[in-house]
Amino acid sequence: MTAEGFLEGRRLQMARGVLLQCIMGGYPPARFYGSDDGDLALVAEPSMIHPLPWSDEPRALAICDADELSGESSNLSTRGQLKNVIARYAARGLAPVVATELEFFVFAPNTDPTQPFRPPVGLDGRREDGQAAFSVSSNNGLRPFFSEVYKCMAALGLPRDTFMHEMGVSQFEINLLHGDPLLLADQTFLFKHLLKEVALKHGLSVVCMAKPLAHTPGSSMHIHQSIVDIATGQNVFSDDHGQPTAMFRHFIGGQQAGMADFTALFAPNVNSYQRLCHPYASPNNACWSHDNRAAGLRIPASSPVARRVENRLSGADANPYLAIAASLAAGLHGIEHELEPSAAIQGEFEVPDNLSLPCTLHAALERLKRSQLARELFGQEFIEGYIASKTMELTSFFDEITPWERRVLAAQA
Repeated sequence: MTAEGFLEGRRLQMARGVLLQCIMGGYPPARFYGSDDGDLALVAEPSMIHPLPWSDEPRALAICDADELSGESSNLSTRGQLKNVIARYAARGLAPVVATELEFFVFAPNTDPTQPFRPPVGLDGRREDGQAAFSVSSNNGLRPFFSEVYKCMAALGLPRDTFMHEMGVSQFEINLLHGDPLLLADQTFLFKHLLKEVALKHGLSVVCMAKPLAHTPGSSMHIHQSIVDIATGQNVFSDDHGQPTAMFRHFIGGQQAGMADFTALFAPNVNSYQRLCHPYASPNNACWSHDNRAAGLRIPASSPVARRVENRLSGADANPYLAIAASLAAGLHGIEHELEPSAAIQGEFEVPDNLSLPCTLHAALERLKRSQLARELFGQEFIEGYIASKTMELTSFFDEITPWERRVLAAQA
């Protein structure tokens, strides 16, 4: 909308069904978002109105809440769902703290989707061949792009912790500083948008698919989680002697209880399961461990004040609002019901059947359909609408025949 209209306070409205629009652009039947498909109000978050530093003409982006015209948050809003989870913690005198680690690939433009992605040509005139993981000079070939990324992050107020080259070919990772979950979800969303926009200016393509390249690690969005007592500011996962508390155990127990039911929320696309089924430190399990990257729930080595739980299931393709909401809701469920976790695992291990997770989008959606816990925590309207939208995407995927099928199966008798 125009700046004049925005500053005048003109209300921006949008059909409810847009919140269930699938990634191909279509919509599930109207019964999932109200048969009248009435309007929602988009209400800008005052602290999340940002002039866009990469734009050649003055433009701004405002992150909005999707509210019903009667004033309450829409049940279909993932940002609203996260706010509801945070409010449930606050009612118990608690405040969750999170940080996200986002991985992504930087590729040359891919004009033919039947062809694999390729790394871009760097300043040295070469394409990376995959030998730059964790190198101090690994992004030199892309320095103009990353220099603008850093400047735009500063202009948008996105504080960064560490930036590094990851294990994949032209794959990178950023760690955002820990803080309020809603703020971190907003920042993660803004960062992904920033990456893609700046990449276009530099003739590049940033891809946040979970698994864009075969035989290469996928891209995750690990979620680090701790909880503080609002009155004291103390991390409730550690006691006065620096030892783990019962609340710490119960939080892990809740995470384990919800991971299989919520897999479709952490891994929302067909491609998500390419990452999980070819692990490369992307574990598809609900085991927990002290500093073991093969576990879906990892307790990083840290001081007692920084004791936290890292959810390693979520991919870079996940909705940050929904993934953070699902992870924190599961942990709170464990605290409320005093759930005890399984025994911690260490070293090489086999995943017990009760801690294995769905390994396809179809299986994950079927698990979500049967989940009473999901309906209790997110409401029936949201869960049924989400399943309907994702089922459309899955059906669209099955409507195509892949190159592998033509290459391998065509010659079979």
